[in-house]
Amino acid sequence: MHELAICQEIIIQVNDIAFENQAVSIESITLQVGPLSGVEAPLLKQAFPFAAAETVAEHAVLIIEELPVIVECKQCGFHSTVSVNKLICTQCGDYHTRLVSGDEMLLASVELNREHQDREHQDRENQVDKNKLTEANYV
Repeated sequence: MHELAICQEIIIQVNDIAFENQAVSIESITLQVGPLSGVEAPLLKQAFPFAAAETVAEHAVLIIEELPVIVECKQCGFHSTVSVNKLICTQCGDYHTRLVSGDEMLLASVELNREHQDREHQDRENQVDKNKLTEANYV
């Protein structure tokens, strides 16, 4: 089950993103997966909670968007959305095509939660304002 290893790598990437952005947790992770990527979306969803356990992504929702298979015809240049087992041009019917999309897996977006940190920052600012008011009363 290489989906667990894939999830572990995704968690490493999103943990780095969360750290760089000073997030306290990750709300959601959106992946775009093509049907020719070799990744099984249901297995990825099953493996995700194990990889995310005890990380900032522990409570994150994994969203998987399926990408279409798109080929470019070498004969007429037309881009066709095709089925996995029929990679022919829908315009001219030629089978000489080049795969444009459908074999990739992309980390499309990560929704971060900085609320706790923002609240602490706001509390510190309020405390500074209170201190200024207290100092002003003594002057």
